Amino acid sequence: MRVDPTETFSTTMRVGFAEASAFAALAGDRNPLHHDAGYAAGTRYKVPIVSGPQMAAQLMGLLASHYAAKGAVIGHDISFRFHVPIEVDQEITLEWSVDTVTEAPHLKSDVVVLRGRILTSTGKVATTAKARILVGESF
Repeated sequence: MRVDPTETFSTTMRVGFAEASAFAALAGDRNPLHHDAGYAAGTRYKVPIVSGPQMAAQLMGLLASHYAAKGAVIGHDISFRFHVPIEVDQEITLEWSVDTVTEAPHLKSDVVVLRGRILTSTGKVATTAKARILVGESF
């Protein structure tokens, strides 16, 4: 399977308070900003925020699902940067775009470098990511 070097893909979603709190608990993140609306009301954020690990997982999930529907995919390297918090109960947009595609015949795959990001409902960049994955027919 060849990866289109101009490919982009995205999705929108909304993370509710209960979902954000449950994910943070499963991830071991006990920060009250994810679990306690009363606590959050007294902070600069005013409302609970979604944990960074949850947003990283959503971006990785979108990436893996997109390519797994076409062939085999293995994550190789991924990094995240968190710019602004994501408040619960707002619609956000997750998107990826291919940066480079390099054939790797010895791996029977392409090495694909992508740039990802999450946009808040007001269009602010909340999270950015860079990923390197292997995409092929099978592994």
